[in-house]
Amino acid sequence: MAHTFHNFIGGRWAPARSGRTFANSNPATGEVLGEFPASGPEDVNDAVEAAAGAYPAWRLTPAPRRAEILFRAGEIMRARKQDLARAMTREMGKVLAEAGGDVQEGIDMAFHAAGEGRRMHGVTTPSEMPDKWAMSVRVPIGVVGVITPWNFPFAIPTWKLLPALVAGNTAVFKPASETPKLAWHLASILEEAGLPAGVLNLVFGNGAQVGDPLVADPRVPVISFTGSTEVGLSIATRAGALGKRVALEMGGKNAVIVMDDADLALATEAILWSAFGTTGQRCTACSRVLVHERVHDELVQHLADGARALRLGDGLDPATQVGPLINRGQVERVQSYVKIGFDEGAKLVAGGVPATEGALAKGCFFRPTVFAGVRPDARIAVEEIFGPVLSVVKVKDFAEAVRINNASRFGLSSSIFTRDVNRAFAAMRDLDTGLVYVNHGTTGAEIHLPFGGMRGTGNGHREAGHTLLDPFTEWKSIYVDFSGRLQRAQIDIV
Repeated sequence: MAHTFHNFIGGRWAPARSGRTFANSNPATGEVLGEFPASGPEDVNDAVEAAAGAYPAWRLTPAPRRAEILFRAGEIMRARKQDLARAMTREMGKVLAEAGGDVQEGIDMAFHAAGEGRRMHGVTTPSEMPDKWAMSVRVPIGVVGVITPWNFPFAIPTWKLLPALVAGNTAVFKPASETPKLAWHLASILEEAGLPAGVLNLVFGNGAQVGDPLVADPRVPVISFTGSTEVGLSIATRAGALGKRVALEMGGKNAVIVMDDADLALATEAILWSAFGTTGQRCTACSRVLVHERVHDELVQHLADGARALRLGDGLDPATQVGPLINRGQVERVQSYVKIGFDEGAKLVAGGVPATEGALAKGCFFRPTVFAGVRPDARIAVEEIFGPVLSVVKVKDFAEAVRINNASRFGLSSSIFTRDVNRAFAAMRDLDTGLVYVNHGTTGAEIHLPFGGMRGTGNGHREAGHTLLDPFTEWKSIYVDFSGRLQRAQIDIV
């Protein structure tokens, strides 16, 4: 019988008030991994109430003391890295090495965010008046609502929760329904590390019953969301009408540019990893290749051969290179886009079908797929598929490649392969994305640099890096006049 897990509210583990649950399954095998609370608005209300109640004391806890809890959490994560990675592979499907990388990002963020407990720098500046001190400091905002996706079920929650907590906020966390167990692990680790009751509250359930009430609650002034553009824009509309701060990280349609002077072996290896790592289920996944006409045919052949050679299977098997899609619905979505590609006249050179032979029939597998002869404006070249489908577009020169890249409604990640240093620097300047790689694929961001995108990918906020506290803090400017007399700024300046 599957184990039953609970919400974490006010420092207590408890079932949903309704008593309802939902099953969590392994997308590679169909195995049921556990039963989780199918929570509702009443559970969200309890969680927000607990977070609001814990906020005054947590806000006044010295930041270095808050950071010590995050440091302890990071050490626990590091000690349990392999167990967490295996749990992630079973729950989400990504191969074990990638799951370990996901956990490592959480470890890195724990230490990075904890470091802010002794930094959290403000600004001091000279006053325009004599005998007057001027400075600015960061202050927390209150209860933060955190809504996260299933594709990075450990890393992304840490990017949001840990900076929010070290800054002095409390939080209500709604993870994706497809990956609840990793959220349970994260909350358990923070509890074990000594986080006070009510500072972090975890509520399982779907968007309509948990996400929507969280967005609508007037006691939650900040919403941090990663997920689809459709849902993100809906959250922005509803939360914006309530005057809330909203930080959005949404879709991507990322391109690798391959010029005629590129190292094609390196480019092929990087594109295959970027396109089919995590089975294409990354916001930074490469889904377009914009390749110079002189090397187009050769690169297409390399990509087709490479895609066909990739080994599918359970991510716990060391021989597996590509795991399953997250669920049957995603398999159907990818299949529908393959049909769209055919209808648009693209040439299928690899994959294009679900993988159903042998043990693969139990899971949600799809063959790594490559289309050639794709028009720049084709639907498979402009819409986010979030699966193992790669579109190859022929271009005549660098300028055309940049123009096609920048025409996308998304602007998260881009890449160029070239041996020309001048062209590389032009790409760094002209590619209109939040992340730019040279002679590397579109994935592989490091947590000590800002992460986020432009246009339809987000709304201007950045996670991680030196910007990690920005979504979760306000600036307060402070003036101390020690002149002993009334000085009127601007008016009394001579």
